[in-house]
Amino acid sequence: MENSAIAAQIKALREVLHAHNHAYYVLNSPTISDFEFDTLLKQLEGLEQQYPTFADPNSPTKRVGGDLTKKFQTHKHRFPMLSLSNSYSEQDIIDWAERCQKILGESSEFVCELKYDGVAIGIQYLDGKLQQALTRGDGEQGEDVTANVRTIRTVPIVLDKSVPVDFEIRGEIFMPQQNFEALNAQREAQGEVLFANPRNTASGTLKLLDSKEVAKRGLDCYLYGVYGLKSEALGHYQAVMLAKEWGFKVPDPSKRMIEKTNSIAGIMDFIHYWDQQRSQLPFDIDGVVLKVNSYEQQDLLGLTAKSPRWAIAYKYKTQQVETLLESVSFQVGRTGAITPVANLKPVQLGGTTVKRASLHNADQIQKLDLCELDTVQVEKGGEIIPKIVGVNLALRQRQQRIVFIEHCPECDTPLARQEGEAQHYCPNDTSCKPQVTGKIMHFISRKALNIDGLGEETVELMYSRNLIKNPLDLYQLTFDQLLTLDRMAEKSANNLLQSIAASKEVPFERVLFGLGIRFVGETVAKKLVQAFGTITRLAEASLEELLTVEEIGEKIAQSILVYFSQEANLDLLRGLQQLGLQFECAQKTLDSTILAGKTCVISGTFETFSRDELKELIERNGGKLGSSVSAKTHFLIAGANMGPSKLQKATDLGVTLLTENEFIQLISQ
Repeated sequence: MENSAIAAQIKALREVLHAHNHAYYVLNSPTISDFEFDTLLKQLEGLEQQYPTFADPNSPTKRVGGDLTKKFQTHKHRFPMLSLSNSYSEQDIIDWAERCQKILGESSEFVCELKYDGVAIGIQYLDGKLQQALTRGDGEQGEDVTANVRTIRTVPIVLDKSVPVDFEIRGEIFMPQQNFEALNAQREAQGEVLFANPRNTASGTLKLLDSKEVAKRGLDCYLYGVYGLKSEALGHYQAVMLAKEWGFKVPDPSKRMIEKTNSIAGIMDFIHYWDQQRSQLPFDIDGVVLKVNSYEQQDLLGLTAKSPRWAIAYKYKTQQVETLLESVSFQVGRTGAITPVANLKPVQLGGTTVKRASLHNADQIQKLDLCELDTVQVEKGGEIIPKIVGVNLALRQRQQRIVFIEHCPECDTPLARQEGEAQHYCPNDTSCKPQVTGKIMHFISRKALNIDGLGEETVELMYSRNLIKNPLDLYQLTFDQLLTLDRMAEKSANNLLQSIAASKEVPFERVLFGLGIRFVGETVAKKLVQAFGTITRLAEASLEELLTVEEIGEKIAQSILVYFSQEANLDLLRGLQQLGLQFECAQKTLDSTILAGKTCVISGTFETFSRDELKELIERNGGKLGSSVSAKTHFLIAGANMGPSKLQKATDLGVTLLTENEFIQLISQ
């Protein structure tokens, strides 16, 4: 196929995928099935890999991420990104509206919007393509998070209608509550510390250096302000509606997410409405934003040093109620972490019935100085899980103080607390029931070994009947044993045994993740497999070798060393290996052998490919990636801002330097 035909095919696929993506994520009106979309996307990915000269940073394939950032660059905002003045007082809002009208000497039209609890973002578009995305920063300059913003499905990468040549649109990036809960459930299953609230999680996610990880977390974005329009006749509301026509996800007037009003009474009605309804939203808001609609009037009102005079935010008070603390129970997680939970007299909070609240750890119990039957203040705030923030001492009864337990509530083993950690742990990981069953549930989970047909109740029943004590026992189960279990018919038993057998073909990185090594989640497991290749090499790795792997810090490295130092874990691994599970990285089919026997080193930042993508291209063409320049290095692929020491060493050793384009030309021969 000639290059012109290939280019046309790639262009057509990109346009179709952009249109389908907009229909699904922005309009909530999908035009094709997920399978059909994925098929088209894989077709485009294949063409882009086969013909890297047609790479485009705004391709739909960039939605899945892949760019690695060493450090976020800071850039100046074209238009200052000021904060809003805010108040918890309705009278302050009335005073602000009256002051605006007094200064203007005429009536004003106001726009009422939701105040999203997320991260402010300014996105630049040039010739209809996403050019740059900056955080607020200090208002004058912000951090460049373009690669990460490209992964957010509701942010258009390419606009398909007639739009201004050069403009900026601003909005708020946030994490929907459903995505936040799913992410925390995943972290809990992996024995990782839970995130506190959606806002902090969104902010932290946007600053991750690996955009692939950003893409997995499901950030969302509402756009609510357009800058750089030539026509000053437009008002704010009209500009937002215009942005909707261009393909942006903007607040929906039909759902009262944005509305115009000519009166203070209208403003108050909007404030009161959302104070009552905010708990029904699938994302967090912490107030409403009020703006003078007319751009001309905005210019007349002007700015202060910190904020515009033509806008103000009304913030809702944190939702808090009092109820009775009936008892405190202690839960044992898969990793042995002990979590105290407050059992409360049921109470309504934020539109839901609250019966339990998190107490986090022993330090929190001591700080609150809790007693049995205390009347406690419970707050939801930005957190999904309610927390106790105080005690009404005036209502305190003379009861016994709550103290943190010293022994495991399940197996009575003395608890341990590692230096520098807030959490207590049960060290009996081989026969403490919640730990054993939790590890098995993690092992069979979809993202690990993906064994269908086993639920938590069945696993606990098998454990109580001594059928399984660790993941290895799953592979010893017989048809007759399964038939003795409740609700396990012949067909279900056969399906389960087939699923167990099929799990032996699951790739190494998922097996490693399924082992449940503390702090080793999906991403870390993949990094370890890429670095060491086999379970033997990983088990023999030193602390220094582990620390050279990207995203592996001291805490994760020590956890891996502890895991492989325990004989019970080594016995489990030997047994799983003998059964035929995958403990080596699968060999990839090469695109060519043009780099066979050659070592390449990457340095600097690149326009078209991320470092991970360059590494994959090197390996797919038979080459090996080196971490530093040496006499054995054949090529140094040099990007912008590369390290001067590497350049000097490469020059001294006579290593061939390649630009990104020269490297692409080399492997395209």
